[in-house]
Amino acid sequence: MTLAEWRRAYREGAAPLDLLAPRLARIQADSPPAAWISLIGADALKACTDALLERAATYATRDAALAAMPLFGVPYAVKDNIDVAGFPTTAACPAFERVVSADAFAVARLREAGAICLGKTNLDQFATGLSGARSPYGRPSSVFAGERVSGGSSSGSAVVVARGDVPFALGTDTAGSGRVPAGFNNLVGLKPTPGRVSTAGVLPACRSLDCVSVLALTVDDAAEVLALMEGSDADDAYSAFAPGPAQLKRSLRVGVPGRPVFGPEDLGYAAAFDAALQRLATLGHTAVPLDFGPLLAVAELLYGGPWVAERHAVVQPLLDANPAALDPTVRGIVEQARGFTATDAFRGSYQLHAAQRSLAALWQQVDALMVPTAPHHPRHVDLDAEPLKANALLGTYTNFVNLLGWCALALPSGMTAQGLPFGVTFIAPGGADAALARFGQAWQTRTGLRLGGTTAPCPQPGTALRWPASLATLPIAVVGAHLSGMPLNGQLTSRGAMLREATTTAPHYRLFALPGTTPPKPGLQRVASGGTAIALEVWDVPSSTVGSFLALIPPPLGLGSVELADGRWVHGFICEGHALTDARDVSAFGGWRAYLQSLPGTR
Repeated sequence: MTLAEWRRAYREGAAPLDLLAPRLARIQADSPPAAWISLIGADALKACTDALLERAATYATRDAALAAMPLFGVPYAVKDNIDVAGFPTTAACPAFERVVSADAFAVARLREAGAICLGKTNLDQFATGLSGARSPYGRPSSVFAGERVSGGSSSGSAVVVARGDVPFALGTDTAGSGRVPAGFNNLVGLKPTPGRVSTAGVLPACRSLDCVSVLALTVDDAAEVLALMEGSDADDAYSAFAPGPAQLKRSLRVGVPGRPVFGPEDLGYAAAFDAALQRLATLGHTAVPLDFGPLLAVAELLYGGPWVAERHAVVQPLLDANPAALDPTVRGIVEQARGFTATDAFRGSYQLHAAQRSLAALWQQVDALMVPTAPHHPRHVDLDAEPLKANALLGTYTNFVNLLGWCALALPSGMTAQGLPFGVTFIAPGGADAALARFGQAWQTRTGLRLGGTTAPCPQPGTALRWPASLATLPIAVVGAHLSGMPLNGQLTSRGAMLREATTTAPHYRLFALPGTTPPKPGLQRVASGGTAIALEVWDVPSSTVGSFLALIPPPLGLGSVELADGRWVHGFICEGHALTDARDVSAFGGWRAYLQSLPGTR
């Protein structure tokens, strides 16, 4: 069930306990034990639903309560390195287990929205790994192939969503821990911009890089959960909530690996990535092959550089007192920190800052990146034979993202000939979370894939009640030199404006070629009779930059109100009447672009 289906059930009068008690019983009976570390008890579940009903009773109507609590009675799961009041936090290390009395920031937000946590899920110990196999609580498998790993470190969270136990689950993602398991289980894995969601109450892996991630069946559901969790937090020194654009361009330049890396076993991933490239083209986007060398060099810093010391900072007391309490592979990774000095840490920081500055220019070449979520899908026996090598390859296209402060969205992209799910991840600049999710809607609609491991079709987008925050924008209609590809279009794009739509005015306008303007500009005039529809574009301009844009508009032009073909009114370019006396009426061409193309010497 998706969030929309849960909401429908409650609108129709279902009682939370009547839905959740049987679900808990089913999980206890059928869900893989390796996916869970702890489950809510029957008495605790009743207490949660009773408290929820008490809150609902404070509203005038049931509909009002459901509107105020968009996740009313919705069950979910939480990775066991995130605090949930009433559950112990283990980080998949029994010797580290601790009782917590308060929710993590993200969990508190979801509780306020009415969601009910059914349990804590398994993970690679201390969130160190991308396989999901480094846990004393068991090794979850992909729901599509029992002999293959679930992906990690958010292993259990992915499995329980893919199985349909819960509609969404929280994970964490430092190096791909929310994206890789999404790819291996045919799920959406949303990794926000670092700092967008507070990590207060999250046991750090690398505190300066950690993100709370969302695993869900649909982009709509993942985006809504992010919208409910995001926001500034004074108790988190790394909180940095800074919304970006609402949407990406309609036609994107998408950077892709010029030479994609895949694993030693032929799983059909190369053919699946080719199919993803074709799908990208059918959506109207252009793939731009890139040298990923500079990005892979950044990725090497995460485990090959001093950032491993951040993991050591978390477990040092336990490691010193009881090293045998740690998984041997995890212990080996963390102990590498002892080989780094403070000098190494500063050198690594210098190297990263240089790379961040250099790679910021990448976004002048492309609008987003598309990569295979993982290069291969190892079997458990592969991990047993070479635990470090098999795991390391999984981070090829994930490790660099948080180091660079970017956001990412892992999406299903079809099944291989071998019957395994294949996923791609789209990556965008920091702050572009809302826009990236909008893009993901279109991608998931085009794929039409079933949800997780179920046979249910992907629902149509538009079910989310809330969407991640974005910069406020003002729609502005342009009819001349600011159109796409025209000489002054850069005045819009340099301010972060995005093309919303190409349409026409209502049939009440005339268009004139203004004499003596450089570059040539038209003037738009609304008329009482004899008007026609004039082609235009509507651009969403960030409100913070509208003032500087207005300052560039010379007389006799200005901004006024323009009626569109469907009756909407937006701000747009208009012209003072006196300037049209000696201007040529070019309305018959239907728009400025068509008029320019009619001029001698223009093709």
